Amino acid sequence: MSVRDLVEQAFRHLGKARVIFQIHDSSFPATASEDVGRGTPYGDAGHEFIRFARDLGFDAIQLGPQGATSRDNPSPYDGTAFSRSFLALSFPRLTLDPEWKFLVDEEALRAATKRATQDDTPVDSGRPPRMRTRYAAAFDSQLALCERAYERYRRIDGAKRDKVDAFVEENRAWLEADALFEVLSREYGTADWLRWTGSRAEIDRILYCPPPELETKTCRARSALREAHSEAIERYALVQYLVHRQHDAFLEEARQTGLSLYADLQVGLSPRDGWRLQPLFLQDYLLGAPPSRTNREGQPWGYPVLDPNRYGVGGLDYLRARAEKLFGEFDGLRIDHPQGLVCPWVYRSNEADPVHAVQNGARLFSSPDRPDLARYAIARRDQLAEGVPRHADGWVRELDAEQVDHYATKMHIIMGAARDHGLDPRSVACETLSTQPYPLKRVMEEYGLGRFRVTQKMDVTDPNDVYRTDRATPPDWVMMSNHDTPPIWARAREWREQGDLAERAGYLAGRLAPSDEQDTVRRRMLSNTGEFVHAMFADLLLSAAENVSVFFADLLGMEETYNAPGTVGPQNWSLRVPSDYRKRYGTDRAGLRALDIPYACVLALRSPLAPQSRESLEIADALDRARAR
Repeated sequence: MSVRDLVEQAFRHLGKARVIFQIHDSSFPATASEDVGRGTPYGDAGHEFIRFARDLGFDAIQLGPQGATSRDNPSPYDGTAFSRSFLALSFPRLTLDPEWKFLVDEEALRAATKRATQDDTPVDSGRPPRMRTRYAAAFDSQLALCERAYERYRRIDGAKRDKVDAFVEENRAWLEADALFEVLSREYGTADWLRWTGSRAEIDRILYCPPPELETKTCRARSALREAHSEAIERYALVQYLVHRQHDAFLEEARQTGLSLYADLQVGLSPRDGWRLQPLFLQDYLLGAPPSRTNREGQPWGYPVLDPNRYGVGGLDYLRARAEKLFGEFDGLRIDHPQGLVCPWVYRSNEADPVHAVQNGARLFSSPDRPDLARYAIARRDQLAEGVPRHADGWVRELDAEQVDHYATKMHIIMGAARDHGLDPRSVACETLSTQPYPLKRVMEEYGLGRFRVTQKMDVTDPNDVYRTDRATPPDWVMMSNHDTPPIWARAREWREQGDLAERAGYLAGRLAPSDEQDTVRRRMLSNTGEFVHAMFADLLLSAAENVSVFFADLLGMEETYNAPGTVGPQNWSLRVPSDYRKRYGTDRAGLRALDIPYACVLALRSPLAPQSRESLEIADALDRARAR
């Protein structure tokens, strides 16, 4: 029996329905001949990497948002809702496609990959250097390759063109507008369409959403732009067709390998989606995050908020189209910040200080006491708690079934789309972290959905802390870290340096060992960071949660942070898997400097909290023997 088979047996014996590997597109590895400065799942190395993940026992891959981003903002959480990022298109993979390889200028591709290799600037963390995305350079190189591909495409006709035309027709609702927004953003020098100025700006800002009196004028403007920029629109459509085609191939490969593929539905909206759909949003309010345990100042995200009065005239249709596309292209879905769907925290858009504004915001549907928001309230005044902050989970203390159904309006759309695609409701994960407002809790309970428990945030001295593994329930998702936290290896080193490891080690020893062995286990963790990290992962496996998530940096033993919320700079969204990851991982895993999944399974199976049976001991013994080989 293979090690993977044994690991899978251990996962199932420990009650795990999904063990999912989380990595964003840009972090994928690339070979030297395909690396333009940014990763993609769709290259040869990307296909190989998911096979590597499958061999380790993972049964699902969680990608990040895949929308198009602007040259000056690499955050995938600000990407488009429908268009895919052209940065994910793998030109080397295209050379293997008999139908489309003629599009690739191989000389230009070699020059781009050579330039990326020469420009590589490793990050020095005192360990082997890690690769970083060089976003702006990759953006420029990839754009040039796309333009060369289009020049070759222009010379053909027939069946190939017919396929692209059929794709355009199927996706007309968003494709042309997204293409023209890109054209206009270049002309105006910014993707912030509210800052477009000039003689045409007034019409260009409302090009796809004019008031009735300007419909004729904007119709003429759209026609003129189509004619003037027909090649740019066609090039955009070609690239979208190709990257969607490569995604379909990647999805098929994942499924054949035995992996499910999860999408990420971000709460935010890109500028181009806001521009195209602006009448659907509230004019005076923006979406943010209130003060919380993890961010006491709150976060003024600046994202638009769907106007409840527009739900029936396009608002829910937009959300339905977005969900249908994702469920048609993936096997499951992570919902980013589900509060934004159920009980959004909104703040005034016209205040000079956004931080002050968000701190004095309110929940859109839970503020019957606010004259400016009372018309949107679902909760009544008598259902509000006294003496608690407005942003507290218990601000709304009770709801009847009809009110819960009203709060769930947008979740009904998403879960209905999942059902229509034959997916189990548990294929939807809700990123509910330190806060879970009562209305959201009730809606999630309606669908049997669990919350996220990020155990590096756990307060082991507080038995009621939401991040504790001993509080997890079967629908929950447990993880040591995620894309917005430092990797667990960095956290463990920090705790050791600050003298904060002992209490955590004591908690873990109490979970992993019988009482007469706990002191020995605790001392082992205190003397070896690798032992401590593996105990943390074993603790995830011992929890009642059926879903375990592992961020790529945790698996590979990285200490560099992928994204530090509230900061801006080239360090964010840029950490990548190195091309020699197999060699590094093998070496680091042997020294417990990267995650040895079989070892963590052994620790969990031998815990007194694990289901005790002859089978569990046999699996643990077999994994021990396999590790010794």
